[in-house]
Amino acid sequence: MKVLIVGGGGREHALTWKISQSPLIEKIYCAPGNAGISTIAECVDISPLDFDKLIDFAKKNNIDLTVVGPEQPLVEGIADRFEEENLLIYGPKKEGAILEGSKIFAKNFMQKHNIPTAKYVVFNNPVDARNYIGSGEITCPTVIKADGLAAGKGVVICENIVQGMNAITEMMENKRFGKAGEKIVLEEFLVGWEASIHIITDEKNYVMLPCAKDHKKIYDGEKGPNTGGMGAVSPSPQIDATMKETIRKTIVEPFMKGLKEEGIRFKGTVFFGLMITKKGPFVLEFNVRFGDPETQVILPRIDGDILPLLYSVAKGKLEGDVKMSGNVAVNVVAVSRGYPGKYEKGFEIELPEPTSSNILVFHAGTKLNEEGKLVTNGGRVISVTALAPDIENARKEAYGFLKQIKFKGMFYRKDIAAV
Repeated sequence: MKVLIVGGGGREHALTWKISQSPLIEKIYCAPGNAGISTIAECVDISPLDFDKLIDFAKKNNIDLTVVGPEQPLVEGIADRFEEENLLIYGPKKEGAILEGSKIFAKNFMQKHNIPTAKYVVFNNPVDARNYIGSGEITCPTVIKADGLAAGKGVVICENIVQGMNAITEMMENKRFGKAGEKIVLEEFLVGWEASIHIITDEKNYVMLPCAKDHKKIYDGEKGPNTGGMGAVSPSPQIDATMKETIRKTIVEPFMKGLKEEGIRFKGTVFFGLMITKKGPFVLEFNVRFGDPETQVILPRIDGDILPLLYSVAKGKLEGDVKMSGNVAVNVVAVSRGYPGKYEKGFEIELPEPTSSNILVFHAGTKLNEEGKLVTNGGRVISVTALAPDIENARKEAYGFLKQIKFKGMFYRKDIAAV
């Protein structure tokens, strides 16, 4: 098979790495890819949002399956365009991708189909939103979310009314997230443990993947602004077999039933962002693709070939299952100084080769410069995944190797999988 992977971050590197192990693979392409991906696939300089060029490439190169990594192409209809051209693609069409593309749509879907989620109010103008916060009808801390896509940064936890007022101004008037912040959701703040559950579905049947926990805040102790993800661990320490079954019954099954009742066709990955509270699991958000950096800890824990599973879903009939290894996986992300705000690029990266097969390095914001040297090219630059029998040893291995990587302005959290 010839496979095209769309995207160029750490998630896509992990997907490329896993799919490349399939005995069915003849050739993998990645658009646009990165320096790490280029060692196992042919990178092509096409934007994930340039659907015409991607379609043309898929036709000319007889691509058997296209796998979409990021959310934005899905929300903008890449799967619709590919299916119109009779090209097989893994990922939902627009009608399903709106579950991530609009927080308001997602919250209404959850409420309608009795999927546990935080109480919420929707606003489409800043005056009403500020009046509501000032009225005392909502207690702080509260959560304010931009309705649309904001690269994982459109969620603000406001500790007091002043922070809430400022967040509303930033989103709705200063257009910090562009059109994504034209409408907002004010949401009840939930206390508990965050967790990630992924399923692969053909809209009728599904398989659950290994659970994970993502660390989104930039600083140790889950402090500071949200990022796209600073690290992850799988399995999630807070999810045992009983809790996983509760999640299946109270969240996954009602979600699948909701798809059927709404007539939403969905072929691909659903990633449920959860908060495990004293009252049970609640859904924070839906995502319509693999998580990042969750993919970097989930895929290394899956034994066997995932390509037939993805291919069968793209064809509309899920076949197969996943087998998990007994190892724990910990991933730590190294970022550029200033991320998730402004940061500089182009710094040379010192990267040794891992000496153990239990250490995996996934590139995100990297490229080769004109001199052929590996340099930084993004906010999240590179990450290390370590596999071990337990969390303590996986953390030790991941951080041990990360200390050998060097670039100017390099920063990473020291407490991934420890909190």
